[in-house]
Amino acid sequence: MEIHGLIHQLPKEIKGLILVFISVLSIGFFGGLSFVNNTTAMKPASIETHYLGNEDDEDAEIMKFKKNEREILTVVHGHILSMSVIFFLLSLILATTSINKKLKYFLMIEPFISIILTFGGIYLLWCGILWFKYVIIVSGTFMTLSFAIAVISIIYQLLMVKNVKK
Repeated sequence: MEIHGLIHQLPKEIKGLILVFISVLSIGFFGGLSFVNNTTAMKPASIETHYLGNEDDEDAEIMKFKKNEREILTVVHGHILSMSVIFFLLSLILATTSINKKLKYFLMIEPFISIILTFGGIYLLWCGILWFKYVIIVSGTFMTLSFAIAVISIIYQLLMVKNVKK
C-alpha cells in the first residue's frame, strides 16, 4: 500500500482533524519548552543546578536541592513514554506527506534518538556525569527542530498542496 502523498486525498474533515491535532500538540510541546526555559534558562549550568541542586551556593537567589531518585525516575520515565507517543503519532501523519523521502525519514527517526539522549542524559547528569548537560542541550535542540519542521511540513501539505488528479 502506497501512503506517500496520501494526505492530499483525505477528506476535508480528516484534514481538519489532523490540523487541530497538530495545533493542540504544538501548544503542548512549545508550552513544555516554555517551562524548560523558565526552570533552566536553557543554559548548561542552570540545567545542572535544576537536577543536582545548588545547596553549596550561598549566593543563590533560589535554593534548589538535588532531585531524589524517585523524582528523577519519574521525570525520565514519564517523558520517554509520552514523547515517544507524541513523535510516533507525528511520524505516522508525516509518513502520508509527499515531502522529500530522506528528510521525511530523518524527521521520523531522529526524535527517538533525541528522546533517549535528552532524557537518558538527564539521568546520567543526575548520576554525576556532568558533561551530559551539553548532550541534553544538543539533543533537545534537534528534537525541537525535528518537531517544528515536521509540523510545518504537515501543515503546508494540508493547506497549500492541492490533490493532483492522475
